[in-house]
Amino acid sequence: MKLLRYGPKGSEKPGLLDADGKIRDLSGHVADITGAQLSPASLKALAAIDPTTLPLVEGSPRYGCPVAGVSKFIAVGLNFADHAAESNLPIPEEPVLFTKAVSCLQGPNDPVMIPRGSVKTDWEVELGVVIGSRASYVTEAEALDHVAGYVLINDVSERAFQIERGGTWDKGKGCDTFGPVGPWMVTSDEVGDPQNLGMWLDVNGQRKQDGSSKTMIFPISKLVSYISEFMTLEPGDLITTGTPPGVGMGQKPEPVYLKAGDEIRLGIEKLGEQRQIVVAWSKEGVA
Repeated sequence: MKLLRYGPKGSEKPGLLDADGKIRDLSGHVADITGAQLSPASLKALAAIDPTTLPLVEGSPRYGCPVAGVSKFIAVGLNFADHAAESNLPIPEEPVLFTKAVSCLQGPNDPVMIPRGSVKTDWEVELGVVIGSRASYVTEAEALDHVAGYVLINDVSERAFQIERGGTWDKGKGCDTFGPVGPWMVTSDEVGDPQNLGMWLDVNGQRKQDGSSKTMIFPISKLVSYISEFMTLEPGDLITTGTPPGVGMGQKPEPVYLKAGDEIRLGIEKLGEQRQIVVAWSKEGVA
């Protein structure tokens, strides 16, 4: 099952994608797609609905972030050995954790805005995990039972803010528009093995990242279990699990960073694709 939210920013409606790739409106069954709709029981009830009985959404509406009311957006750094190498950093002995501000969450095809003063805005295709049931001190063996599904995420990053401004990575990770998510959340049963998904990202039509979730240092079961030692994961929380090599910071012979007018396209097998146009900073933000 592919759950989504569609419509103008701030007025999204709940929906699902049917077998023909068309959006069906779920408003008659749920008010929105929040953590409350992601429990095993709630997902089972939604899966029992015949999509052909739902209203068909005409046209090509905007996709929003597929989950509303996210309370935590937790990120994992350096979770691919070859990305750690291109970052000139050692392979971590434990997962590297940081947070992305929930205010950076947006739809998968909304513009990405370069922050004021930025000189090193970068891209990162990542596999996102959506928590479906409360997780606190869960074991690796039971960790995936707490996952509702998976999403595509672009972990947009400003490297100068992240690395050169002192303190934690958070400074360069939570800027406005730095969290495109979607186009939909695919439930765990439909994804199958999350550790065998192809991942790619293009900038201006040139392939920059081409990897697979199978090369993660710490698998998703480990990450969910590990993170749950330090904070309680609530339904609807997002975890973004690291990126394969090919980010702008790692380009040879010189790093390449995003500029206004660039087009980013990215995708993960089974999870759909995103497209963003990069825009310059504006006090008014993006429409």
